Amino acid sequence: MPHISITNLSIDFTIYGTSSRSLKNRILDRATGGRVMAGSGEIVQVRALDNVTLDIRSGDRVGLAGHNGSGKTTLLRALAGIFKPSAGRIDIEGTVSAQLDAMAGMEPDSTGVENVYLLGAMLGLSKRFLDARLDEIAAFTELGDFLELPVRSYSAGMKARLAFAVSSVTESEILLIDEGIGAGDAAFQQKARDRIDGLFHATPIVLLATHSDALIRSYCNRLLTLEHGRVLEDERLPDPRTAPLGGAAA
Repeated sequence: MPHISITNLSIDFTIYGTSSRSLKNRILDRATGGRVMAGSGEIVQVRALDNVTLDIRSGDRVGLAGHNGSGKTTLLRALAGIFKPSAGRIDIEGTVSAQLDAMAGMEPDSTGVENVYLLGAMLGLSKRFLDARLDEIAAFTELGDFLELPVRSYSAGMKARLAFAVSSVTESEILLIDEGIGAGDAAFQQKARDRIDGLFHATPIVLLATHSDALIRSYCNRLLTLEHGRVLEDERLPDPRTAPLGGAAA
């Protein structure tokens, strides 16, 4: 059974080059991401997650809410293995896929097809897996001959289509989604939502970070509210779906 256990998790980031008193004061005054801890000289320490303990089990569709910098994205990136704990631990049973900022890994001078393999490798997908699904990915993007052109020639929406098509091509036991479910223009956003809807039904555990309360109420049965890196509230929500939760994992 897929399961996430988070115990006393803290993640700190160190900001260097803050010797200017005015700059340091602006950071201290305006920071909303976690808790800014006193530093020395040119160093400021930011605690993005602060002693978080959670137990997430099969069937949980968890909505992560909170202001910008509350810790939502940091938590997802920690679960995806991008950020390492400064303290505490994360124990995960089950395969993980992430809908985070996939566009960040694109190589602009490589073609769309080449970026399929690059993004796929970053997501842990094998070349054999991508070979078998290349036609499916290409069809889903609706980019046609543009897939043979360098990505630097793409619009932002075209890049979003490509990134989404790759990152959503496989099912897993744990799905992490950060913010925008849609990608590209309005028509493609609906197509993307339909695919995400299918993944929600097929995936035993889902974590969705968003500012949209309506989105959380539509998809999730549990709400975690974060502030300054801490969990303020852990609330069970009415099940928005009539279909059983925790469908069979791929």
